Amino acid sequence: MKVKIGVSVRHVHICEKDFKYLFGEDATLTFKCDLSQKGDFSCEQTVTLKTDKNEINNVRILGPFRDKTQVEISKTDSYILGINPPIRDSGDLDGSEKITLCHKDKYLNLNEGCIIANRHIHMSERDSFKLGYYNNQKVKVKIKGEKSAILENVSIKVKDNYSLELHIDTDDANATLVNNGDICEVIENE
Repeated sequence: MKVKIGVSVRHVHICEKDFKYLFGEDATLTFKCDLSQKGDFSCEQTVTLKTDKNEINNVRILGPFRDKTQVEISKTDSYILGINPPIRDSGDLDGSEKITLCHKDKYLNLNEGCIIANRHIHMSERDSFKLGYYNNQKVKVKIKGEKSAILENVSIKVKDNYSLELHIDTDDANATLVNNGDICEVIENE
């Protein structure tokens, strides 16, 4: 099965309460552009990620609001920040790394919520049925090219409105020299 690749850069999914604290009670998520998955969008608002060691500025917030605030970074980002977040599926935040979000004079200390997102393939329920895959299944993906690689432990994420796409972080993309829109192939189930 051939799948389009989407490269996911560091970003923040935020709950409404935390957003209002950082940006003000009257603030709303300001649409910047649509993302590849229906209903997901990039916002104009950004925050600074801060730890005791360092900070990363201008980290984009993605919408819509989530139930819980979640920060997704790469392993390279974690070295810069001096933290060690676990590799997790989106939403699996129990016991994840602490981090502080800053906007102007507001500081939001999260006791958990920072992860390195697991590689995953979004697919619709229709594609799942047609192609014979199921939610949370693990597969291997082959990326061809000058720095070809086999990516293991890639999770299948099934939801009715999902579009077929592999999401990897910037470390995986840089290691394999791929860009948004490149094509890979699912080669086997684990």
